[in-house]
Amino acid sequence: MNDTTRYVIIGNGAAGNEAALHLRQRDPDSRIIMVSAGKLLFLNRYRFPEVLDGVFDWREFLVNPPEYYIKQRIELRRYTWVNHIDPHNRTLEMRHKEKVGYDKLLVASGAGGYLPEYLGEYAPLLHDFNSLRNAMEIRSALPASGGKVLILGGDIKGLDLAHTLVRGGREVIVVASEHLFWPHQIPREESGRYIDALERVGIEVILDHKIASIEKGAKGMRARRVTLDNNHELNADVVMAFYGLMPSLGFMHGAGVDIERGLLVNPQLQTGNEHIWAAGDVCQIWSPEENHYRFYYGWKNVKMMGRIAAINMTGGDEAVDTFKEDRLFINEQDEIDSTFWEYE
Repeated sequence: MNDTTRYVIIGNGAAGNEAALHLRQRDPDSRIIMVSAGKLLFLNRYRFPEVLDGVFDWREFLVNPPEYYIKQRIELRRYTWVNHIDPHNRTLEMRHKEKVGYDKLLVASGAGGYLPEYLGEYAPLLHDFNSLRNAMEIRSALPASGGKVLILGGDIKGLDLAHTLVRGGREVIVVASEHLFWPHQIPREESGRYIDALERVGIEVILDHKIASIEKGAKGMRARRVTLDNNHELNADVVMAFYGLMPSLGFMHGAGVDIERGLLVNPQLQTGNEHIWAAGDVCQIWSPEENHYRFYYGWKNVKMMGRIAAINMTGGDEAVDTFKEDRLFINEQDEIDSTFWEYE
């Protein structure tokens, strides 16, 4: 290995940290720079529903302590934004105008929740669930006991949260869309038994109706009033949208790589640029079996992508198995389960 190789990782999540670990192991003398827009260190976002069960200390979600980055010689730059990628000169231009060079770049910037355009005007009335602060805000918006939550869309991340809410004694209604169970692809004719499993644990599912409006609740009522396209009204303390993911890729426009909804990569996680790879929620991976690009996320899968990206950035040739551990099923307790909910 060239002892001057500079690896730059954009993102401080599961994919980026897993990649950094394996890059250090495979190329001990290299320089590794990790750029993160967040102020905190690497937190396990998949555990954020635990906030609703009363876990409030951010240190409970910390994956690696500060000294880990010193020991691994990972230069972590927090609260730093990338404005632009120059693929010809292999540099990142930061918002504060600094330029950082790279030999090989990994984009692991993650994703936020996707919101359909017709709901955009209601965004200020919706609660996000993308950060620890978001989770705490939702906990504060709910009564000390009970409470009612409306989940729009119903992707697999939202359904995970719905289970936590129900176990905590809250009422949950899912207004389902075509994103129900996303990214699992369940034929409509087979979805009935999974919906039945949701309802058995106390999650109400409303099918075949769209949102007509979202308003603040009347005085003395719950905080939000949602009207469906059949004029039926639903009142809730909290309304959240779970329509899949929207990758964080604004800085990649003009970088000469292909972007659909996510950054398009081959099964080796390489973009169309020989010096740029991507891993985690930010990318869509080509699936030869299905003949299209697809998202593939969840704690174990995202870590796996980080590991594979690092292997290939250091001269390996390992591909992502796009069917491995991708399963929605009914477990032994007769409840719906997903491999995307598993984390180590």
